[in-house]
Amino acid sequence: MSGIGKVFRAGAIENHVLTDIHLEIRQGEFVSIAGPSGCGKTTLLSLMGLLDSPSHGELRVLGHAVTGLGRQARAMVRNRHIGFVFQSFNLIGDLTVAQNVELPLTYRDGMGRKERMQRTAEALASVGLAHRMNQFPAQLSGGQQQRVAVARALAGEPAILLADEPTGNLDLRNGEIVMGLLDRLHKAGHTICMVTHDERFGFVADRVIRLLDGQVVDESTYRQLKHEAECGLGEVRAEEPLF
Repeated sequence: MSGIGKVFRAGAIENHVLTDIHLEIRQGEFVSIAGPSGCGKTTLLSLMGLLDSPSHGELRVLGHAVTGLGRQARAMVRNRHIGFVFQSFNLIGDLTVAQNVELPLTYRDGMGRKERMQRTAEALASVGLAHRMNQFPAQLSGGQQQRVAVARALAGEPAILLADEPTGNLDLRNGEIVMGLLDRLHKAGHTICMVTHDERFGFVADRVIRLLDGQVVDESTYRQLKHEAECGLGEVRAEEPLF
């Protein structure tokens, strides 16, 4: 990301959600994006995952500029190179675990049923749920459903796995299980970018990016501005981005 900004407009009102973001995620890295609610974390992840387009700036995926791509072209890049894990799991209740994992692969040109099933089985085995493949989401715990969501993302063999508050709907124990899974995947070579407001899980990342008021700030600035905001000491002003 180079000079990325996002502005939402409602009539004459402009809401600058992200401002001048410069960020690079390297292959094999585990990056955590942290910050308080409403600071722009989810918007940033949506831009990374090509679910939305920036208002300005340049975004490159695997060295290729994708900022100006249309919706269909973005969807093709997303399907081939980006995996998602959402806070709310986003599993389809009428489909089995295996069918949920296989579903995104059905949109891959040239991928037959046999290859889809093999990838599905391998992905479920990697999260320890191969024995649950014929069950339905309602038969699983919340932690198991999130592991299915991780398997669905991994089945496409993405260049990067984007996780948006992956433990947000889980209790502490299941949250630790999911974070342990992400840690093992990272150690196995996967590139992961995770958004979280939970300080307990920041330790698993190689690098923590601090986001405040739509800007990237260094650790000391982040803590100072966050303290001022919590204490009501005036308007929060972020320094120039350092990442």
